[in-house]
Amino acid sequence: MQVVLDFIINQIFGQGAIFISMIALIGLLLQKKPFSEVLRGVFMTAIGYFVLNQGVNIISGTVADVSTAFCTFMPQAVQSESVDIGGQYGTQIGIVMIIGFAINLIFARFSKKWKCVFLTGHMLYWFPYVFIAGGVDAGLSGTGLILLAGFFTAAYMIIAPNLMHPLVKKVTGTDNFSIAHPTTTLSLVAAGVAKVTGNTEKSTEDIKFPKGLNFLREISITGSIVILITYLAMAVILKINGYAPSEVFGYEPAGAFAYYFTKCMTFGVGVTILLLGVRMLIAEIVPAFQGIATKVVPGAIPSLDCPVLFNMAPNALIIGFLCALVSSTLTILITLPMGIFPTVVIPLAFTCFFEAGCAAIVANAYGGLRGCVIASIVNGILMVLLVGFGAYFFNHTINDWMLVYGGQDFSLWGILEGLVAKLFALF
Repeated sequence: MQVVLDFIINQIFGQGAIFISMIALIGLLLQKKPFSEVLRGVFMTAIGYFVLNQGVNIISGTVADVSTAFCTFMPQAVQSESVDIGGQYGTQIGIVMIIGFAINLIFARFSKKWKCVFLTGHMLYWFPYVFIAGGVDAGLSGTGLILLAGFFTAAYMIIAPNLMHPLVKKVTGTDNFSIAHPTTTLSLVAAGVAKVTGNTEKSTEDIKFPKGLNFLREISITGSIVILITYLAMAVILKINGYAPSEVFGYEPAGAFAYYFTKCMTFGVGVTILLLGVRMLIAEIVPAFQGIATKVVPGAIPSLDCPVLFNMAPNALIIGFLCALVSSTLTILITLPMGIFPTVVIPLAFTCFFEAGCAAIVANAYGGLRGCVIASIVNGILMVLLVGFGAYFFNHTINDWMLVYGGQDFSLWGILEGLVAKLFALF
């Protein structure tokens, strides 16, 4: 039994490409597609997933150095106790993953309106990871820990994609899919702020570039330029604080030009690969999922990773990233002397690009350029507050991880689960 459980946890749920390919396989078989079409669909779904994930990894590696550089002149930024939650509680995480996904399917099967099915493979792991950590930090263990984490995982898998569905429909004009990604909190805030403060008559995508600057409409090029500016700004800050950028970033002083050029071009490559993976994955998984939507869970809506929206409004993505990065960094510097957090927050570069970037695309749909800018600034502030106050619930387990990947649903839902866990721990 343990061998079977380990296989399901590690080889299926624990591997995003295998999980999403399995979903495609089931969907195509239920549609009684010819063997050749089934085989092609499964392979292309897996390839699309790997292509998308490779793009994400390249982008993540590029933006990570910004946070690393910040920690150089803020050495007190990481002071948390750390627990290897993935290593010590791997079985519990796997059990919670299965519980959450099973409840999600059952709920979608019998619900009349909330039909979204959570399909973002790596997030199937990370939310149980966060909820197990929150319970451990509060002192829970055993069955109580699994039940509480399982409840919150299932609740998140049901609630978040269904709340995102109308936002995605507003962006895309269709209701073929939703988003299953921790951007939900920031996207809901973005939609509300943009709707109140924005103007839909002028979209971020209507920005008129002079003919000689039309190349800036390419997100890969624009993103590369933004990353270059970000690196150069960080280099100036390092210099002001008495650090040599070459030593911090790890390049020979004489090779500065080549280093920064390579970094910005690498980011552009990552974006290009990511968007190719998005197109491949959507082209395969949405049609394949119709088999499940008609035979197993009538009306089911596949909920996917947030990059599937990136090509819908590439200008909004870059604007959102920039505005969130600036406002969050300023918020960090303002709150630092106040001592209101049990940790020092570092620039949330990952969250600014992926979650806040996705939220900016939603904001543009609800409030155009102005709404996008204002909502992204607000989200930048909100991210810091979520990570900072979230440290009260993760400072003895995964706060180091949260300082890099938090500031959105991970933090908000983690705080909510942490509060409940602390109450349970009293009894």
